[in-house]
Amino acid sequence: MIDFEVHGDGPDLLLPVNPAAPVEGPAADQIRAWGGDPGLGHTLVDGFSKRFRVIAFDYESFLQAHPKPSTLTPSVLVDDFLAVADAAGASSFAYYGYSWLGMAGLQLAVRTDRLTALVMGGFPPLDGPYDAMLAVTAATHAEAGQPVSGAVVEPGDWDSTEIALTKDQTQQFLTLYQALQGFDDRAVQLSIPRLCVVGSADNIQYGERWGNTLVNIGTPVLENRAELEQRGWTVEILDNLDHMQAMHAAQILPVVEPWLADRLL
Repeated sequence: MIDFEVHGDGPDLLLPVNPAAPVEGPAADQIRAWGGDPGLGHTLVDGFSKRFRVIAFDYESFLQAHPKPSTLTPSVLVDDFLAVADAAGASSFAYYGYSWLGMAGLQLAVRTDRLTALVMGGFPPLDGPYDAMLAVTAATHAEAGQPVSGAVVEPGDWDSTEIALTKDQTQQFLTLYQALQGFDDRAVQLSIPRLCVVGSADNIQYGERWGNTLVNIGTPVLENRAELEQRGWTVEILDNLDHMQAMHAAQILPVVEPWLADRLL
């Protein structure tokens, strides 16, 4: 069962985030130290629900609790999203997702005609880093399932972090990115309103444990901005922000909420 919550009234907006109350105390301080937003999902739901009927579901936590090691293909991913929309009574809906869930929105758009608007955050609609993400995911999977010492790691020292995930939890994303290797994002043709939001500094250089892989997210959007706009995309570049910084609700809401309102209300 995929749990979801509905907040607000207006056009339906499918939002794969955790709507729970913000994390507080030392745990919140730790999230901030690593660049995260401890109130991300809750703040997004609160902001969007003022003018939209938000259907919020924590899909990432669902996959962690119920991994799909051999079946998390793009079509299964979309089927899960549509099942949530059906259960919430949304025959048509807009969608916002960030990072790999932004990429998932593009898969949703090419597989259903129920989408009224698409917002991709933290993932480029053209020249997406599918090869690089497969490499990083394969490296993560290779280390998964090992005993975790719990050693303290300095915030920001990603290369020293331990992989506290099971083989099944990482295998599902390996399955997903393997299935996406034949996906040609340049062949996608969409007519719905669509927005891409990325940080200009959102290019992730992984260390030796991950094969020194570079995942380019901001650069493809900057380089393809004119072409994206010619194809009908609205492009918003968040200056000097990296992947974690550009994800914050304080950055996303002022850009995405009025854009959606302008096109759906």
